[in-house]
Amino acid sequence: MSRPDNAFAKMEDQEITGSIKPRLVRAVAPTDGDLAFARNAASDVLTRGDKDSSQPWENPETGARGSVTPLAQAYSSEGRICRDFLASYVNGSSENWLQGAACKSGQGRWEIHTLKPWQQG
Repeated sequence: MSRPDNAFAKMEDQEITGSIKPRLVRAVAPTDGDLAFARNAASDVLTRGDKDSSQPWENPETGARGSVTPLAQAYSSEGRICRDFLASYVNGSSENWLQGAACKSGQGRWEIHTLKPWQQG
């Protein structure tokens, strides 16, 4: 059974208005202060050692906020216990992810070694 050509709705070129334009959101880079709050949250959540836990953070000066979540299990690196984590970073309409790594210091506190934009892949 064949359908006639006019059986489907069809948009003509003049019906395209372009009134809805895609919104481009420029990524906002974390400030040193933002990173300091994220590092403190990472150290806190890793020190607690809770499984499947996150620690929120917020910088009241910039309005940036997010949370830090440990990834996988601890591992040994150069004779120290280390752990990777992921931190969300929200500032205005910009949302990003940061990846980091921390190792336990001699005093049992977690020292953040890296905290940089997350590279998927």
